[in-house]
Amino acid sequence: MLAEYAVRVEQSGGRRFAEPSHPYRNDFQRDRDRVIHSRAFRRLEAKTQVFTRRYSDHFRNRLTHTIEVAQIARTIALQLGLNGDLVEALALVHDVGHPPFGHAGEKALDSAMRAHGSFFDHNLHALRIVEDFEMRYAAFRGLNLTFEVREGIIKHSHDYDASQFPELAEYLLDQRPPLEAQLIDLADEIAYYTADLDDGYEAHLLRLEDICEGLPVFARFYREAERTYPSVMEKLKFNEALKRLLDHMVGDLIRNIEKRIRNAGIKGLEDVRACRHRLAAFSSAVEKERSETKKFLYANLYFSAALDPEKNDAERVISELFDLWMAHPENLPSSYQEKAKQEPLSRVVCDYIAGMTDNYIYEQYEKYCPKFNVAAGTTEKG
Repeated sequence: MLAEYAVRVEQSGGRRFAEPSHPYRNDFQRDRDRVIHSRAFRRLEAKTQVFTRRYSDHFRNRLTHTIEVAQIARTIALQLGLNGDLVEALALVHDVGHPPFGHAGEKALDSAMRAHGSFFDHNLHALRIVEDFEMRYAAFRGLNLTFEVREGIIKHSHDYDASQFPELAEYLLDQRPPLEAQLIDLADEIAYYTADLDDGYEAHLLRLEDICEGLPVFARFYREAERTYPSVMEKLKFNEALKRLLDHMVGDLIRNIEKRIRNAGIKGLEDVRACRHRLAAFSSAVEKERSETKKFLYANLYFSAALDPEKNDAERVISELFDLWMAHPENLPSSYQEKAKQEPLSRVVCDYIAGMTDNYIYEQYEKYCPKFNVAAGTTEKG
């Protein structure tokens, strides 16, 4: 049973290229399946989330993070009467535009593009992937996803100004996205904050004492776990506290969205789109806890000195390869050389790098950069 404000697949804005209906899958289910079978989705397995495999191969990568987001988002959607198929498709596609090396790689690629008067945005890149880069079908380029999935790729975490992005005009930039898209960004935050606490603790970069001191909400749940399971090892108490923190955030989000829907008098999807603010949000108390968690992770994990070598490597590898291919586009694959005849070379180089896995970009770096003098912009002989 779908709520009145849910997106209904039979009212979808449709695909860019018309296709016959499938006998036993609706269009949002087909979109989900197309994402799962795409090359961009498979590459997420070899892209860093926060930790490289120098620490452990048990830690999250982009793919396992994406699966966790999909689980959380679908749980929330079903409680709210939203379209679970659309939510699942959006959750699974939400990170396909990320480059190698996690946020450090995104920062380096954006910096390289800004030196050429442009920028890198992983949501816009994800749209380019599903619209153009994926080559699986004889009848059209890209994945030919429904309007609602393409709109959600763009709008799930960011409001774009129509005057600055006229090329996105078809995506109703003057309206809010459906709730199915709105909740993806918050499910993403729940997933990576709790996961990064877990992985940071496992990597011995976060101490239990520091987590409890810096995050009172976690300390409260850890004390509950200690009272309930006094004799188990510390890691199991930690797991219990983390599980309760995740459930606390998910439960609050569900209840607060329901409250905001009631308070805004939302009756249908058109009301969601016309609302002056996004309806997906935590309560003020949990929003404060979310903000504290974010600040704690940035101060103690993301910007920790222990991760500096990986971040420095990422920035060096991306910036040097970017400069190399800008100076020597003949070293690009032939398909990208052809694209450079129609698009700015910087965008083509950016697209090439953004699609790489961590492993592949290191292979390219070892192949080219020892022979390349970036400062001189020339290839060394001998």
